[in-house]
Amino acid sequence: MASVNELAPPRPGRKRSEASRQAILTAAADLIAEMGYGALTIEKIAQRAGTGKQTIYRWWPSKADVVMEALAAKADLQLQVPDGGSLEADLRTALRASFALARKPEVTDLLRALMAEAMIDPAFAERFLAQFLHRRRRALRVVFDRAVERGDLPPAVPVDTLLDVVLGTLWYRVMAVPAPLDDTLADELVALITGAAFG
Repeated sequence: MASVNELAPPRPGRKRSEASRQAILTAAADLIAEMGYGALTIEKIAQRAGTGKQTIYRWWPSKADVVMEALAAKADLQLQVPDGGSLEADLRTALRASFALARKPEVTDLLRALMAEAMIDPAFAERFLAQFLHRRRRALRVVFDRAVERGDLPPAVPVDTLLDVVLGTLWYRVMAVPAPLDDTLADELVALITGAAFG
């Protein structure tokens, strides 16, 4: 699987283009809030950002890729978990923050749209896996890696399985069932995982 850097190699003049890049991401996020993903087009993003369509296509191959990067940047900013001193504290903080973001209607709609795009476009599916899904998995893995280092999580408990439980639950509720992503669910998962670790 290609890394994020391999998929999007730096180009000459990248620093000079950063203001345009941020304007494009902001424009995409604003337009989605106003009209939804389905009505979004590269042309509308370009008009709102004050740039040309070719500028966008130099950075991203599709509108889904623009949206994915905007959403990933939002997640990186809002889902940081400082060391709380225990698996229980860190996991509760991480899950409550993740669920609070994912249950926002505009974010839920984007997650569904991106997953649907990945189901019909194999090339985008690879980028979605490398640049978004793996990125969120690595961010949450920090919580479990800290727990292993502190001795809070016995080595016999597979971290990858615990990540599957957490992320699988999130995506199941986003994509399949109308059940809430709330603090109660976060606390139930914390109890389940810490029970598996110490039970």
